[in-house]
Amino acid sequence: MAEMPIVSEWVTNVDIVFPHHANPLGTLFGGRVLALMDIAGGIAAVRFCRLPVVTASTEPVDFHNPILVGEIIELKSRVAWVGRSSMIVRCEVFGENPLSGERRLCTVGHLNFVAIGGDGKPTPVPRLRVATALEQQHWQIAAQVREASLLRRQQRGDGP
Repeated sequence: MAEMPIVSEWVTNVDIVFPHHANPLGTLFGGRVLALMDIAGGIAAVRFCRLPVVTASTEPVDFHNPILVGEIIELKSRVAWVGRSSMIVRCEVFGENPLSGERRLCTVGHLNFVAIGGDGKPTPVPRLRVATALEQQHWQIAAQVREASLLRRQQRGDGP
């Protein structure tokens, strides 16, 4: 019997920006944002496939707005596309003023994770069920991200 596709649920991670997370301008270090995205994306990937995963690459990440010291940072991640053993995870990062409640989209990016089996090698992941128009849009974007990633690797000579 064929395995049924799985719906990817959004994973939400929340933190606060402290002064030691900031640059001299009082905004969150971009590297810290990337690290938090990697963690949130990894959780989304593991919850989807229920296997250990490793980060294969970070794909386009766009920083739209800064996140200030004292603000709440919320990361929303979900698997947007799957291959045989790889998953492209979309991560959206929001900044929130804790006093006013004003929220804004600050960063959007995609990360590529690979599921690892007991033998330490890539292993198959479940199929992704794409049901809504938004999921379809995210799937199409993630498929383009995947194609660009493969092309980049081939051009560098380290691709499949």
